[in-house]
Amino acid sequence: MAAGSKDRRDRAAAARAAAQASEKRRERTVRIIGAVAVLAVVAGIIGVAIFARNADQAANRIEVIDPDPNAPVPEGVLGADSQWAFGVPYGSASDDAPVLEVWEDFQCPACGALEQTNGEGIAEVAESGVARLIWRPTAFLDRNLGNDASNRAISAWGCAIDEGFTREFHDAVYAKQPEEEGDGWPNSDFIAIGEEIGMSGETLDAFTECVNDGTYRVWAANSTQEFYDGGIAGTPLGKIGGVEVGNDVLADQASLLAALTEAAGS
Repeated sequence: MAAGSKDRRDRAAAARAAAQASEKRRERTVRIIGAVAVLAVVAGIIGVAIFARNADQAANRIEVIDPDPNAPVPEGVLGADSQWAFGVPYGSASDDAPVLEVWEDFQCPACGALEQTNGEGIAEVAESGVARLIWRPTAFLDRNLGNDASNRAISAWGCAIDEGFTREFHDAVYAKQPEEEGDGWPNSDFIAIGEEIGMSGETLDAFTECVNDGTYRVWAANSTQEFYDGGIAGTPLGKIGGVEVGNDVLADQASLLAALTEAAGS
């Protein structure tokens, strides 16, 4: 009997120990979950505070440029009555070549990555006559980032277009895209880019005046409005013959050429 009683006491003690250990684990789990929940709430509050602060700063910092379809556009840029309103045609293709549209925002990191990966190839299909390239500039990121850098960059591009530096300025702005999204460029950077790509003398003077006057900021706003009206989800975005193609096609020259060849034969 004594041995049986001892066994029962041992089993009871082991059960109590197991129950206590289980309860401690449960309490520890509850504490961890509670701590994570608190951190999540705090993080959410911080996120909302940052968003609200940025929105307030943007409202105070950004000069809102309203669209006006009657505003002047740079030399050769399509007007409000075009199928590709306010777009920038580039290259030497004939009118019956397939149209390649590329929506871009100069502040967009993915656009910068596309330019680095296959910007040369996209320009080449236009220069060789394979496609009618139409760059579609948008400044939608200004709203997201709380600045007006994309609008001013498009306007400065318009000034460069007038001086005959369409591709040179386009490519150079992407090459000098700030490392931190949202840092943007002061106008002095655009003027420095103009010098770097070969502007000088009266050409540089005219370009500088155009940039500082914001001559084409309404054109930038008009093109951005087309972006919104067209329901474009983001940038970069390409279309061939009006049909959207994936960024994997834009980024790979062989795929781009194949898609353009197919479009030309259809």
